[in-house]
Amino acid sequence: MTRTLVRELADSTGQYANISGWVHSRRDHGGLIFIDLRDHTGIIQLVIQPEHAEAFNFAGQLRDEFVISVTGMIKERDDALKNPNIETGSIEVVVDELRILNRSEPLPIQVHSDTMQASEELRLKYRYLDLRRTKMQQTLKKRAAYYKVLRDYMEENEFIEVATPILANSSPEGARDFLVPSRVHPGSFYALPQAPQQFKQLLMVGGVSRYYQIATCFRDEDPRADRLYGDFYQLDLEMSFVEDGETVRTTMEPLIKQLVTGFAGKTLITDDVPRIPYNEAMDRYGSDKPDLRFGMELIDLSDTLADTGFGVFANTIAGGGVVKAICVKGASTLSRSQIDQFTEIAKSEGAGGLAYIIFENDEVKSPIAKFLSVDEVAAIKQKAGAENGDTIFFGADQRLVVNKVLGRLRSEFADHFNLKDPNKVALAWIVDFPFYEWDNAAKKIDFGHNPFSMPKGGAEALRSEDKLAIVADQYDMVMNGYEICSGAVRNHNPDVMYEAFDVLGYDTTYVDAKFGALINAFKFGAPPHAGCAFGVDRIFMVLTNETNIREVVAFPKNGSGVDVMMSSPSTVDAAQLKELSVKIEE
Repeated sequence: MTRTLVRELADSTGQYANISGWVHSRRDHGGLIFIDLRDHTGIIQLVIQPEHAEAFNFAGQLRDEFVISVTGMIKERDDALKNPNIETGSIEVVVDELRILNRSEPLPIQVHSDTMQASEELRLKYRYLDLRRTKMQQTLKKRAAYYKVLRDYMEENEFIEVATPILANSSPEGARDFLVPSRVHPGSFYALPQAPQQFKQLLMVGGVSRYYQIATCFRDEDPRADRLYGDFYQLDLEMSFVEDGETVRTTMEPLIKQLVTGFAGKTLITDDVPRIPYNEAMDRYGSDKPDLRFGMELIDLSDTLADTGFGVFANTIAGGGVVKAICVKGASTLSRSQIDQFTEIAKSEGAGGLAYIIFENDEVKSPIAKFLSVDEVAAIKQKAGAENGDTIFFGADQRLVVNKVLGRLRSEFADHFNLKDPNKVALAWIVDFPFYEWDNAAKKIDFGHNPFSMPKGGAEALRSEDKLAIVADQYDMVMNGYEICSGAVRNHNPDVMYEAFDVLGYDTTYVDAKFGALINAFKFGAPPHAGCAFGVDRIFMVLTNETNIREVVAFPKNGSGVDVMMSSPSTVDAAQLKELSVKIEE
Protein backbone atom coordinates (compact mmCIF):
# COMPACT_ATOMS: atom_id res chain seq x y z
CA MET A 1 0.00 0.00 0.00
CA THR A 2 1.31 3.48 -0.90
CA ARG A 3 2.41 5.62 2.02
CA THR A 4 -0.11 8.31 3.04
CA LEU A 5 1.07 11.57 4.59
CA VAL A 6 -0.59 12.79 7.79
CA ARG A 7 -1.88 15.93 6.07
CA GLU A 8 -3.77 13.72 3.57
CA LEU A 9 -5.76 11.82 6.22
CA ALA A 10 -8.43 14.42 7.03
CA ASP A 11 -10.63 13.62 4.04
CA SER A 12 -10.13 9.85 4.21
CA THR A 13 -12.48 8.79 7.03
CA GLY A 14 -13.56 5.19 6.63
CA GLN A 15 -10.58 4.26 4.48
CA TYR A 16 -7.45 2.23 5.14
CA ALA A 17 -4.11 4.00 5.07
CA ASN A 18 -0.42 3.20 5.43
CA ILE A 19 1.41 5.85 7.48
CA SER A 20 5.09 6.08 8.44
CA GLY A 21 6.91 8.39 10.79
CA TRP A 22 8.35 8.90 14.26
CA VAL A 23 6.77 8.09 17.62
CA HIS A 24 6.02 11.53 19.04
CA SER A 25 4.60 10.14 22.28
CA ARG A 26 3.16 6.93 23.70
CA ARG A 27 0.38 6.47 26.28
CA ASP A 28 -0.52 3.06 27.70
CA HIS A 29 -4.07 2.97 29.07
CA GLY A 30 -3.99 -0.72 29.95
CA GLY A 31 -6.53 -2.07 27.51
CA LEU A 32 -5.47 0.39 24.77
CA ILE A 33 -2.19 1.95 23.65
CA PHE A 34 -2.26 5.41 22.08
CA ILE A 35 0.60 6.60 19.89
CA ASP A 36 1.04 10.09 18.48
CA LEU A 37 2.77 9.50 15.15
CA ARG A 38 4.62 12.40 13.51
CA ASP A 39 5.76 12.90 9.95
CA HIS A 40 6.93 16.09 8.26
CA THR A 41 3.33 17.18 7.61
CA GLY A 42 1.73 16.75 11.03
CA ILE A 43 0.73 14.47 13.92
CA ILE A 44 -1.96 11.77 14.02
CA GLN A 45 -3.23 9.69 16.95
CA LEU A 46 -2.98 5.89 16.57
CA VAL A 47 -5.09 3.48 18.59
CA ILE A 48 -3.71 -0.05 19.10
CA GLN A 49 -6.13 -2.62 20.53
CA PRO A 50 -5.25 -5.96 22.26
CA GLU A 51 -7.14 -8.03 19.66
CA HIS A 52 -4.41 -7.15 17.16
CA ALA A 53 -1.88 -9.10 19.23
CA GLU A 54 1.24 -8.60 17.13
CA ALA A 55 0.68 -4.87 16.71
CA PHE A 56 -0.18 -4.54 20.41
CA ASN A 57 3.03 -6.38 21.35
CA PHE A 58 5.17 -4.11 19.15
CA ALA A 59 3.36 -1.02 20.50
CA GLY A 60 4.40 -2.01 24.00
CA GLN A 61 8.05 -1.79 22.94
CA LEU A 62 7.82 1.69 21.43
CA ARG A 63 9.64 4.70 22.83
CA ASP A 64 9.97 8.30 21.67
CA GLU A 65 11.46 8.72 18.18
CA PHE A 66 11.19 5.05 17.17
CA VAL A 67 10.54 4.92 13.42
CA ILE A 68 7.42 2.92 12.61
CA SER A 69 4.99 2.10 9.83
CA VAL A 70 1.32 1.29 10.49
CA THR A 71 -1.72 0.26 8.51
CA GLY A 72 -5.20 0.91 9.83
CA MET A 73 -8.68 2.36 9.44
CA ILE A 74 -9.18 6.12 9.66
CA LYS A 75 -12.09 6.86 12.00
CA GLU A 76 -13.68 10.00 13.39
CA ARG A 77 -13.14 10.50 17.10
CA ASP A 78 -16.00 10.83 19.55
CA ASP A 79 -16.89 14.50 20.03
CA ALA A 80 -15.65 14.47 23.62
CA LEU A 81 -12.27 13.12 22.55
CA LYS A 82 -11.50 15.50 19.69
CA ASN A 83 -8.32 17.59 19.98
CA PRO A 84 -8.72 21.12 18.55
CA ASN A 85 -4.99 21.84 19.00
CA ILE A 86 -3.88 19.77 16.00
CA GLU A 87 -5.21 19.73 12.43
CA THR A 88 -6.00 16.00 12.60
CA GLY A 89 -7.57 16.25 16.05
CA SER A 90 -10.97 15.07 14.86
CA ILE A 91 -9.75 11.71 13.52
CA GLU A 92 -7.58 8.76 14.58
CA VAL A 93 -6.20 5.61 13.01
CA VAL A 94 -7.21 2.24 14.47
CA VAL A 95 -4.14 0.12 13.78
CA ASP A 96 -4.25 -3.51 12.70
CA GLU A 97 -0.62 -3.80 11.54
CA LEU A 98 2.48 -2.17 13.01
CA ARG A 99 6.12 -2.51 12.00
CA ILE A 100 9.16 -1.11 13.79
CA LEU A 101 11.44 0.28 11.06
CA ASN A 102 14.15 1.49 13.44
CA ARG A 103 14.71 2.02 17.12
CA SER A 104 16.02 5.09 18.96
CA GLU A 105 18.31 5.39 21.94
CA PRO A 106 17.31 7.82 24.73
CA LEU A 107 17.46 11.31 23.26
CA PRO A 108 20.32 13.69 24.22
CA ILE A 109 18.12 16.70 23.39
CA GLN A 110 14.38 17.30 23.41
CA VAL A 111 12.80 17.37 19.95
CA HIS A 112 9.15 17.73 20.94
CA SER A 113 9.28 21.34 22.07
CA ASP A 114 10.35 24.64 20.56
CA THR A 115 11.24 25.88 24.05
CA MET A 116 14.75 24.51 24.08
CA GLN A 117 16.46 23.54 27.31
CA ALA A 118 19.63 22.31 25.61
CA SER A 119 22.60 24.58 24.96
CA GLU A 120 23.42 25.69 21.43
CA GLU A 121 26.55 23.54 21.52
CA LEU A 122 24.54 20.41 22.30
CA ARG A 123 21.92 21.29 19.69
CA LEU A 124 24.61 21.69 17.02
CA LYS A 125 26.28 18.42 18.03
CA TYR A 126 22.97 16.63 17.47
CA ARG A 127 21.73 18.94 14.73
CA TYR A 128 19.99 16.06 12.91
CA LEU A 129 17.76 15.72 15.99
CA ASP A 130 17.39 19.47 16.44
CA LEU A 131 16.10 19.69 12.86
CA ARG A 132 13.16 17.44 13.78
CA ARG A 133 11.68 20.24 15.89
CA THR A 134 8.63 21.88 14.36
CA LYS A 135 10.25 25.30 14.35
CA MET A 136 13.32 24.06 12.47
CA GLN A 137 11.19 22.14 9.98
CA GLN A 138 9.17 25.29 9.32
CA THR A 139 12.39 27.31 8.93
CA LEU A 140 13.74 24.92 6.29
CA LYS A 141 10.46 24.98 4.36
CA LYS A 142 10.23 28.76 4.57
CA ARG A 143 13.81 29.12 3.42
CA ALA A 144 13.06 26.99 0.36
CA ALA A 145 10.07 29.23 -0.41
CA TYR A 146 12.33 32.26 0.08
CA TYR A 147 14.79 30.92 -2.49
CA LYS A 148 11.93 30.44 -4.94
CA VAL A 149 10.93 34.10 -4.57
CA LEU A 150 14.52 35.11 -5.31
CA ARG A 151 14.83 32.91 -8.38
CA ASP A 152 11.42 33.83 -9.75
CA TYR A 153 12.20 37.54 -9.53
CA MET A 154 15.61 37.22 -11.13
CA GLU A 155 14.29 35.16 -14.02
CA GLU A 156 11.33 37.49 -14.54
CA ASN A 157 13.88 40.29 -14.89
CA GLU A 158 15.91 38.38 -17.50
CA PHE A 159 18.86 37.41 -15.33
CA ILE A 160 20.59 34.17 -16.34
CA GLU A 161 21.71 31.78 -13.61
CA VAL A 162 25.34 30.78 -14.10
CA ALA A 163 27.41 28.63 -11.71
CA THR A 164 30.95 29.87 -11.17
CA PRO A 165 33.95 27.82 -9.94
CA ILE A 166 34.54 26.92 -6.30
CA LEU A 167 38.24 26.16 -6.79
CA ALA A 168 39.55 29.57 -7.75
CA ASN A 169 42.45 31.93 -7.18
CA SER A 170 43.24 34.07 -4.15
CA SER A 171 41.67 37.52 -4.45
CA PRO A 172 41.62 40.52 -2.09
CA GLU A 173 38.00 40.78 -0.96
CA GLY A 174 38.65 42.11 2.54
CA ALA A 175 38.90 38.80 4.44
CA ARG A 176 41.24 35.83 4.73
CA ASP A 177 41.05 33.14 2.07
CA PHE A 178 40.57 29.44 2.62
CA LEU A 179 43.42 27.85 0.69
CA VAL A 180 43.39 24.42 -0.95
CA PRO A 181 46.76 22.83 -1.79
CA SER A 182 47.07 21.37 -5.28
CA ARG A 183 48.20 17.75 -5.57
CA VAL A 184 49.07 17.95 -9.25
CA HIS A 185 50.89 21.28 -8.89
CA PRO A 186 52.98 20.93 -5.72
CA GLY A 187 53.50 24.19 -3.85
CA SER A 188 50.56 25.89 -5.54
CA PHE A 189 47.18 26.59 -3.99
CA TYR A 190 43.61 27.17 -5.02
CA ALA A 191 41.47 29.51 -2.96
CA LEU A 192 37.80 29.05 -2.16
CA PRO A 193 36.12 32.21 -3.51
CA GLN A 194 35.21 34.94 -1.05
CA ALA A 195 32.77 35.97 -3.80
CA PRO A 196 32.45 35.20 -7.52
CA GLN A 197 33.64 38.74 -8.20
CA GLN A 198 36.09 38.24 -11.03
CA PHE A 199 34.08 35.47 -12.67
CA LYS A 200 30.91 37.50 -12.86
CA GLN A 201 32.81 40.43 -14.36
CA LEU A 202 34.30 38.06 -16.92
CA LEU A 203 30.76 36.93 -17.75
CA MET A 204 29.95 40.54 -18.60
CA VAL A 205 32.93 40.64 -20.94
CA GLY A 206 31.71 37.31 -22.33
CA GLY A 207 28.46 38.88 -23.51
CA VAL A 208 26.12 37.80 -20.70
CA SER A 209 23.69 40.67 -20.25
CA ARG A 210 22.44 39.90 -16.75
CA TYR A 211 23.90 37.19 -14.50
CA TYR A 212 22.87 35.83 -11.12
CA GLN A 213 23.38 32.86 -8.84
CA ILE A 214 22.76 31.94 -5.22
CA ALA A 215 26.47 31.60 -4.64
CA THR A 216 28.35 29.81 -1.90
CA CYS A 217 31.11 32.09 -0.61
CA PHE A 218 33.96 31.35 1.76
CA ARG A 219 35.62 33.75 4.18
CA ASP A 220 37.89 33.07 7.12
CA GLU A 221 36.30 35.73 9.32
CA ASP A 222 35.46 35.51 13.01
CA PRO A 223 31.81 34.46 13.44
CA ARG A 224 29.22 36.80 14.95
CA ALA A 225 25.52 36.59 15.70
CA ASP A 226 24.86 37.99 12.21
CA ARG A 227 27.78 36.36 10.36
CA LEU A 228 28.37 32.67 9.71
CA TYR A 229 31.83 31.21 9.87
CA GLY A 230 33.35 29.66 6.78
CA ASP A 231 30.68 29.36 4.12
CA PHE A 232 27.66 31.53 3.54
CA TYR A 233 25.28 32.31 0.70
CA GLN A 234 24.60 35.41 -1.32
CA LEU A 235 22.34 36.40 -4.18
CA ASP A 236 25.09 37.46 -6.54
CA LEU A 237 24.30 39.48 -9.66
CA GLU A 238 25.82 41.65 -12.36
CA MET A 239 24.41 43.79 -15.18
CA SER A 240 26.24 44.86 -18.33
CA PHE A 241 26.04 48.27 -20.03
CA VAL A 242 25.36 49.93 -16.68
CA GLU A 243 27.32 53.07 -15.82
CA ASP A 244 25.70 54.16 -12.57
CA GLY A 245 24.70 52.43 -9.37
CA GLU A 246 21.16 53.76 -9.44
CA THR A 247 20.29 51.37 -12.26
CA VAL A 248 21.20 48.39 -10.07
CA ARG A 249 19.45 49.87 -7.05
CA THR A 250 16.16 50.52 -8.85
CA THR A 251 16.28 47.07 -10.46
CA MET A 252 16.74 45.16 -7.21
CA GLU A 253 14.83 47.33 -4.73
CA PRO A 254 11.39 45.87 -5.65
CA LEU A 255 12.61 42.36 -4.77
CA ILE A 256 13.55 43.37 -1.24
CA LYS A 257 10.27 45.23 -0.76
CA GLN A 258 8.42 42.14 -1.99
CA LEU A 259 10.29 39.98 0.51
CA VAL A 260 9.46 42.37 3.36
CA THR A 261 5.76 42.92 2.71
CA GLY A 262 4.73 39.86 0.71
CA PHE A 263 6.95 37.03 1.89
CA ALA A 264 7.46 38.11 5.53
CA GLY A 265 4.24 40.12 5.98
CA LYS A 266 6.02 43.03 7.64
CA THR A 267 5.45 46.76 7.31
CA LEU A 268 7.89 49.07 5.55
CA ILE A 269 8.67 52.25 7.50
CA THR A 270 8.55 54.10 4.18
CA ASP A 271 8.03 52.95 0.63
CA ASP A 272 10.64 55.43 -0.59
CA VAL A 273 14.03 53.93 0.22
CA PRO A 274 16.42 56.80 1.05
CA ARG A 275 19.88 57.18 -0.53
CA ILE A 276 22.25 58.37 2.19
CA PRO A 277 25.89 59.26 1.44
CA TYR A 278 28.38 57.39 3.62
CA ASN A 279 29.74 60.52 5.33
CA GLU A 280 26.22 61.73 6.11
CA ALA A 281 25.26 58.35 7.58
CA MET A 282 28.31 58.39 9.84
CA ASP A 283 27.61 61.96 10.99
CA ARG A 284 23.87 61.47 11.57
CA TYR A 285 23.80 57.92 12.92
CA GLY A 286 27.38 56.99 13.78
CA SER A 287 27.14 53.96 11.52
CA ASP A 288 27.25 53.01 7.84
CA LYS A 289 24.42 50.55 8.53
CA PRO A 290 21.98 52.69 10.53
CA ASP A 291 18.74 51.33 11.92
CA LEU A 292 16.11 53.81 10.74
CA ARG A 293 13.19 52.37 12.68
CA PHE A 294 13.86 55.08 15.26
CA GLY A 295 15.36 58.59 15.30
CA MET A 296 17.89 59.53 17.97
CA GLU A 297 20.23 61.16 15.47
CA LEU A 298 23.62 62.50 16.46
CA ILE A 299 23.63 66.27 17.02
CA ASP A 300 26.80 68.32 16.40
CA LEU A 301 27.18 70.88 19.20
CA SER A 302 30.67 72.08 18.26
CA ASP A 303 29.43 75.46 17.01
CA THR A 304 27.02 75.84 19.92
CA LEU A 305 29.85 75.26 22.40
CA ALA A 306 32.63 77.01 20.48
CA ASP A 307 33.18 79.52 23.30
CA THR A 308 32.35 77.27 26.25
CA GLY A 309 34.27 77.55 29.48
CA PHE A 310 34.03 73.79 30.07
CA GLY A 311 37.62 72.69 29.55
CA VAL A 312 36.94 69.16 28.25
CA PHE A 313 34.67 70.43 25.48
CA ALA A 314 36.72 73.55 24.76
CA ASN A 315 40.01 71.67 24.44
CA THR A 316 38.45 69.04 22.19
CA ILE A 317 37.05 71.65 19.80
CA ALA A 318 40.30 73.66 19.84
CA GLY A 319 42.20 70.48 18.95
CA GLY A 320 40.12 69.87 15.83
CA GLY A 321 37.69 67.47 17.46
CA VAL A 322 33.93 67.68 17.85
CA VAL A 323 31.33 67.64 20.59
CA LYS A 324 28.24 65.67 19.62
CA ALA A 325 25.26 64.32 21.51
CA ILE A 326 22.18 62.15 21.31
CA CYS A 327 18.89 62.86 23.04
CA VAL A 328 17.33 59.74 24.53
CA LYS A 329 13.61 60.14 25.14
CA GLY A 330 12.42 58.99 28.56
CA ALA A 331 15.95 58.20 29.72
CA SER A 332 15.54 60.13 33.00
CA THR A 333 14.24 56.80 34.33
CA LEU A 334 17.70 55.23 34.00
CA SER A 335 19.31 54.35 37.31
CA ARG A 336 22.87 55.28 38.16
CA SER A 337 23.98 51.68 37.69
CA GLN A 338 22.35 51.55 34.26
CA ILE A 339 24.11 54.75 33.22
CA ASP A 340 27.35 53.16 34.44
CA GLN A 341 26.68 50.18 32.17
CA PHE A 342 26.22 52.46 29.17
CA THR A 343 29.40 54.28 30.20
CA GLU A 344 31.33 51.01 30.01
CA ILE A 345 29.93 50.42 26.52
CA ALA A 346 31.11 53.89 25.50
CA LYS A 347 34.57 53.17 26.89
CA SER A 348 34.75 49.90 24.97
CA GLU A 349 34.34 51.94 21.77
CA GLY A 350 37.15 54.35 22.68
CA ALA A 351 35.48 57.01 24.83
CA GLY A 352 37.14 58.30 27.98
CA GLY A 353 33.78 58.47 29.75
CA LEU A 354 30.15 59.44 29.20
CA ALA A 355 28.92 62.91 30.10
CA TYR A 356 25.16 63.49 30.33
CA ILE A 357 22.45 65.98 31.28
CA ILE A 358 19.10 64.84 32.69
CA PHE A 359 16.05 67.07 32.24
CA GLU A 360 13.40 66.27 34.83
CA ASN A 361 10.62 68.35 36.36
CA ASP A 362 12.09 71.51 34.82
CA GLU A 363 15.35 70.80 36.61
CA VAL A 364 18.79 69.95 35.26
CA LYS A 365 20.71 67.07 36.81
CA SER A 366 24.24 66.48 35.60
CA PRO A 367 27.80 66.13 36.84
CA ILE A 368 28.87 68.62 34.13
CA ALA A 369 26.04 71.18 34.48
CA LYS A 370 28.10 73.34 36.84
CA PHE A 371 30.72 73.79 34.10
CA LEU A 372 28.17 75.05 31.57
CA SER A 373 26.38 78.39 31.54
CA VAL A 374 22.60 78.59 31.78
CA ASP A 375 22.49 79.81 28.16
CA GLU A 376 24.66 76.90 26.99
CA VAL A 377 22.41 74.35 28.70
CA ALA A 378 19.35 76.02 27.18
CA ALA A 379 20.95 76.02 23.71
CA ILE A 380 21.89 72.33 24.04
CA LYS A 381 18.35 71.46 25.12
CA GLN A 382 16.82 73.42 22.25
CA LYS A 383 19.14 72.01 19.57
CA ALA A 384 18.68 68.43 20.81
CA GLY A 385 14.90 68.79 21.06
CA ALA A 386 14.99 67.63 24.68
CA GLU A 387 11.97 67.75 26.99
CA ASN A 388 11.27 66.87 30.59
CA GLY A 389 12.07 63.19 31.11
CA ASP A 390 14.81 63.12 28.48
CA THR A 391 18.56 62.70 28.88
CA ILE A 392 21.28 64.00 26.57
CA PHE A 393 24.50 61.99 26.31
CA PHE A 394 27.69 63.57 24.98
CA GLY A 395 30.76 62.51 23.04
CA ALA A 396 33.84 64.70 22.81
CA ASP A 397 36.80 63.54 20.74
CA GLN A 398 37.92 63.29 17.12
CA ARG A 399 34.96 62.93 14.78
CA LEU A 400 35.59 59.27 13.90
CA VAL A 401 35.75 58.29 17.57
CA VAL A 402 32.68 60.28 18.58
CA ASN A 403 30.62 58.89 15.71
CA LYS A 404 31.63 55.35 16.61
CA VAL A 405 30.85 55.78 20.32
CA LEU A 406 27.49 57.50 19.87
CA GLY A 407 26.53 55.16 17.04
CA ARG A 408 26.99 52.18 19.34
CA LEU A 409 25.12 53.91 22.17
CA ARG A 410 22.28 54.82 19.81
CA SER A 411 21.73 51.13 19.10
CA GLU A 412 22.13 50.10 22.75
CA PHE A 413 19.62 52.70 23.94
CA ALA A 414 17.16 51.57 21.27
CA ASP A 415 17.48 48.00 22.57
CA HIS A 416 16.97 49.15 26.16
CA PHE A 417 13.86 51.19 25.37
CA ASN A 418 12.39 48.65 22.89
CA LEU A 419 12.52 50.97 19.90
CA LYS A 420 13.32 48.21 17.39
CA ASP A 421 9.86 47.00 16.35
CA PRO A 422 10.39 43.53 14.81
CA ASN A 423 7.24 43.90 12.71
CA LYS A 424 8.60 46.95 10.90
CA VAL A 425 11.43 47.17 8.38
CA ALA A 426 13.47 50.24 7.51
CA LEU A 427 15.52 50.09 4.32
CA ALA A 428 18.18 52.47 3.08
CA TRP A 429 20.90 52.64 0.48
CA ILE A 430 24.23 53.92 1.74
CA VAL A 431 26.12 55.40 -1.23
CA ASP A 432 29.40 57.14 -2.08
CA PHE A 433 31.80 55.14 0.07
CA PRO A 434 35.44 56.25 0.36
CA PHE A 435 37.55 54.67 -2.39
CA TYR A 436 40.60 54.56 -0.12
CA GLU A 437 40.90 54.47 3.66
CA TRP A 438 43.69 54.82 6.17
CA ASP A 439 45.07 51.53 7.49
CA ASN A 440 46.24 52.46 10.95
CA ALA A 441 48.04 49.16 11.54
CA ALA A 442 50.05 49.35 8.32
CA LYS A 443 50.33 53.17 8.52
CA LYS A 444 49.30 53.63 4.90
CA ILE A 445 46.21 54.01 2.73
CA ASP A 446 44.48 50.98 1.26
CA PHE A 447 41.33 50.20 -0.68
CA GLY A 448 38.23 50.99 1.32
CA HIS A 449 36.43 47.85 0.13
CA ASN A 450 38.03 46.17 -2.87
CA PRO A 451 39.87 47.24 -6.00
CA PHE A 452 37.00 46.41 -8.35
CA SER A 453 34.94 49.57 -7.79
CA MET A 454 35.05 52.53 -10.17
CA PRO A 455 36.12 55.81 -8.56
CA LYS A 456 33.64 58.58 -9.32
CA GLY A 457 35.39 60.72 -11.88
CA GLY A 458 37.53 57.87 -13.18
CA ALA A 459 41.29 58.29 -13.58
CA GLU A 460 41.08 62.04 -13.08
CA ALA A 461 39.75 61.54 -9.54
CA LEU A 462 42.71 59.27 -8.71
CA ARG A 463 45.10 62.16 -9.42
CA SER A 464 43.65 64.43 -6.77
CA GLU A 465 45.94 65.33 -3.88
CA ASP A 466 43.59 64.18 -1.13
CA LYS A 467 43.34 60.46 -1.83
CA LEU A 468 41.07 59.88 1.16
CA ALA A 469 38.48 62.22 -0.37
CA ILE A 470 38.07 60.06 -3.48
CA VAL A 471 34.59 58.56 -3.64
CA ALA A 472 33.77 55.13 -5.08
CA ASP A 473 30.57 54.49 -7.01
CA GLN A 474 29.78 51.93 -4.37
CA TYR A 475 26.62 51.23 -2.39
CA ASP A 476 25.25 49.08 0.42
CA MET A 477 21.66 48.34 1.33
CA VAL A 478 20.84 48.22 5.03
CA MET A 479 17.83 46.64 6.73
CA ASN A 480 17.04 47.36 10.39
CA GLY A 481 20.68 48.05 11.22
CA TYR A 482 22.16 45.17 9.22
CA GLU A 483 24.14 45.43 6.01
CA ILE A 484 22.31 43.12 3.60
CA CYS A 485 23.87 44.08 0.29
CA SER A 486 27.09 45.47 -1.11
CA GLY A 487 27.69 46.51 -4.70
CA ALA A 488 29.40 48.92 -7.05
CA VAL A 489 29.90 50.15 -10.55
CA ARG A 490 32.93 48.13 -11.64
CA ASN A 491 36.25 49.40 -12.84
CA HIS A 492 36.24 47.98 -16.37
CA ASN A 493 39.09 50.13 -17.73
CA PRO A 494 42.62 48.59 -17.49
CA ASP A 495 44.30 52.01 -17.31
CA VAL A 496 42.12 53.12 -14.40
CA MET A 497 42.76 49.80 -12.64
CA TYR A 498 46.52 50.17 -13.02
CA GLU A 499 46.38 53.74 -11.74
CA ALA A 500 44.23 52.80 -8.73
CA PHE A 501 46.88 50.28 -7.66
CA ASP A 502 49.72 52.64 -8.51
CA VAL A 503 48.41 55.08 -5.88
CA LEU A 504 49.07 52.35 -3.29
CA GLY A 505 52.53 51.58 -4.65
CA TYR A 506 51.70 48.46 -6.67
CA ASP A 507 53.11 48.29 -10.18
CA THR A 508 51.58 46.75 -13.30
CA THR A 509 53.47 43.49 -12.73
CA TYR A 510 51.66 43.00 -9.41
CA VAL A 511 48.25 43.80 -10.94
CA ASP A 512 48.83 41.46 -13.87
CA ALA A 513 49.89 38.67 -11.51
CA LYS A 514 46.83 39.08 -9.27
CA PHE A 515 44.18 39.95 -11.82
CA GLY A 516 45.69 38.82 -15.12
CA ALA A 517 42.53 37.23 -16.49
CA LEU A 518 40.41 40.25 -15.64
CA ILE A 519 42.88 42.84 -16.93
CA ASN A 520 43.43 40.93 -20.17
CA ALA A 521 39.69 40.53 -20.68
CA PHE A 522 39.16 44.25 -20.23
CA LYS A 523 41.45 44.83 -23.21
CA PHE A 524 38.96 43.14 -25.55
CA GLY A 525 35.91 45.36 -25.50
CA ALA A 526 34.62 45.14 -21.92
CA PRO A 527 31.24 46.83 -21.52
CA PRO A 528 30.62 49.05 -18.49
CA HIS A 529 28.95 46.96 -15.82
CA ALA A 530 27.74 47.05 -12.24
CA GLY A 531 26.25 44.68 -9.72
CA CYS A 532 25.86 43.70 -6.12
CA ALA A 533 25.40 40.77 -3.78
CA PHE A 534 22.69 40.30 -1.14
CA GLY A 535 23.42 38.27 1.99
CA VAL A 536 20.57 35.77 1.83
CA ASP A 537 21.24 34.26 5.27
CA ARG A 538 21.21 37.64 6.99
CA ILE A 539 18.10 38.87 5.18
CA PHE A 540 16.26 35.67 6.09
CA MET A 541 17.38 36.07 9.71
CA VAL A 542 15.86 39.57 9.89
CA LEU A 543 12.66 38.59 8.09
CA THR A 544 12.05 35.66 10.46
CA ASN A 545 12.79 37.70 13.61
CA GLU A 546 15.83 35.68 14.58
CA THR A 547 18.79 37.34 16.30
CA ASN A 548 21.27 34.51 15.68
CA ILE A 549 22.07 33.65 12.07
CA ARG A 550 22.88 30.04 13.01
CA GLU A 551 19.14 29.52 13.62
CA VAL A 552 18.33 29.89 9.91
CA VAL A 553 20.94 27.51 8.45
CA ALA A 554 20.66 23.73 8.44
CA PHE A 555 24.24 22.89 9.42
CA PRO A 556 26.17 25.90 10.77
CA LYS A 557 29.49 25.97 12.57
CA ASN A 558 29.39 27.04 16.21
CA GLY A 559 30.50 30.41 17.58
CA SER A 560 34.12 29.25 17.45
CA GLY A 561 33.96 28.14 13.82
CA VAL A 562 33.82 24.42 14.70
CA ASP A 563 31.40 21.85 13.31
CA VAL A 564 30.85 19.91 16.53
CA MET A 565 28.62 17.39 14.73
CA MET A 566 31.17 16.43 12.07
CA SER A 567 34.24 17.15 14.25
CA SER A 568 35.77 19.57 11.78
CA PRO A 569 38.28 21.02 11.35
CA SER A 570 40.28 17.90 12.09
CA THR A 571 43.75 16.50 11.60
CA VAL A 572 44.50 14.43 8.50
CA ASP A 573 46.77 11.48 7.81
CA ALA A 574 50.43 12.09 7.16
CA ALA A 575 50.03 10.27 3.83
CA GLN A 576 47.46 12.82 2.70
CA LEU A 577 49.75 15.69 3.61
CA LYS A 578 52.66 14.09 1.76
CA GLU A 579 50.52 13.63 -1.33
CA LEU A 580 49.73 17.35 -1.23
CA SER A 581 53.37 18.33 -0.59
CA VAL A 582 52.29 19.95 2.68
CA LYS A 583 54.31 19.77 5.88
CA ILE A 584 53.04 20.89 9.29
CA GLU A 585 55.69 22.54 11.44
CA GLU A 586 55.46 22.03 15.17
